[in-house]
Amino acid sequence: MSGCTYGGTLLKTACVFPGVGFRDPAQASEVVAAETRLRRTMPAELRQLLLESNGVIGHSHVDTVWPIAQIVEQNLLFWSDQTFARLYMTFDAFLFFGDDGGGDQFAFVQKPDRPDIFVWEHESDSRRWVANNLQDYLSRSLQAGGDDRYQL
Repeated sequence: MSGCTYGGTLLKTACVFPGVGFRDPAQASEVVAAETRLRRTMPAELRQLLLESNGVIGHSHVDTVWPIAQIVEQNLLFWSDQTFARLYMTFDAFLFFGDDGGGDQFAFVQKPDRPDIFVWEHESDSRRWVANNLQDYLSRSLQAGGDDRYQL
């Protein structure tokens, strides 16, 4: 890759964090179909990232950002699974889009709509803020070293 002057999320990420994996771009029609299935609009920065790469593979082959199909399937599961409904607080406000490889999931809060990223910690069912937006999340998630990368 020569130069890092392009303003897209993906290239900025590639320049700062070498070794990160990118998938082929998603098609706009795939994003629209996903939004139809989810009955929600994806946040603009997530939509743009998916059109640049249908997911981001971080260190240790972790799906830092899931491919569209996984975003749809995981959210439909989280929103409708009756076992989850008995075990956890509702997930209706979240749009999950990635994980840490150990069970914790990352999401945008969509009710109310905001750019912040929250982590759902599966062992405690806690939900807490971890990043200002998707770019901040990528910066925190893709930095090398330690399991405490999103601890504040």
